[in-house]
Amino acid sequence: MDTTHGDLPAEQRHLPVLLETSVQLLAPALQEPGAVHVDATLGMGGHAAAVLHAAPSAHLVGIDRDPQALALARERLDREGVGERATLVHATYDEIPEVLAELDLPGAHGVMMDLGLSSFQIDTAERGFSYAVDAPLDMRMDPSSDGPTAADLLRELPEAEIARILHDLGDERFARRIARRVVEQRESAPLTRSGELVALLEKAIPAASKASGGHPAKRTFQALRIAVNEELEILASAIEAALDCLHVGGRIVVESYHSGEDRLVKTAFARRTRSSAPPGLPVELEEHKPTFTPLVRGALQADEHERSGNTRAASVRLRALTRTRPAERAH
Repeated sequence: MDTTHGDLPAEQRHLPVLLETSVQLLAPALQEPGAVHVDATLGMGGHAAAVLHAAPSAHLVGIDRDPQALALARERLDREGVGERATLVHATYDEIPEVLAELDLPGAHGVMMDLGLSSFQIDTAERGFSYAVDAPLDMRMDPSSDGPTAADLLRELPEAEIARILHDLGDERFARRIARRVVEQRESAPLTRSGELVALLEKAIPAASKASGGHPAKRTFQALRIAVNEELEILASAIEAALDCLHVGGRIVVESYHSGEDRLVKTAFARRTRSSAPPGLPVELEEHKPTFTPLVRGALQADEHERSGNTRAASVRLRALTRTRPAERAH
């Protein structure tokens, strides 16, 4: 990934994945005056700007946990002439209900989640996300938070837990071997920089495995980033919150880049799109009918043309639903 784009505007630093598809899916639900679109992972505002152009009556609530992303998105939206229709909020995306309540909004007509890491976070060397540049091992999406850094995890966690993180969150086959090396290394000097971790991984991973499958550090860096930011834990509650906030006729689009993310989304979506009627019931009662209907069959992937021009598109899985009826209220 090119790391020389730090001074370019947002639209030249990050290519949104499946942009046209996302807009086509969301825009029909956002045409009425006062329609509310929540971009829960605003990033640099690429998806959000395109949606606002396609839905001229909609108002954006843009959420991001990264203050730098919010600043870049604000500049972009203003530059594109849609900034007056945008309210940007510093929060994690599982806080959608609180954000809407704070803005006195009863719900949303559209929700977008583009999960994972944005290009500018990789391109900002001091954040420690990239294995291509030596930097402090931070990896917090919100640098202002007091949560642990990647260096903290590698210094403090037991060997077995480090191995579990690398295996479960990074699909790393050599997780136990890497964890052992990390523990051995920290007895003399804990890992504090990305360059030190890359050097350790180069030694820990067998040469035959380094010949294929991309950079040997890719899976470990992904796993640590997900762990540091508690991405799967936040996503699990964020998906439920997003589905709950949608008005009837509202739509949600989620783009995942990791098998664990997609599994969470798929499971949550499946629960909302199937009947809750007990097996064998002769007639499906209204309260048992699904509250959502899929907008696409299974998960969409980027085509070859987009994958060749945008490295992030290679692993994307897009799922989308529309709300077809309100949930039954418990009495």
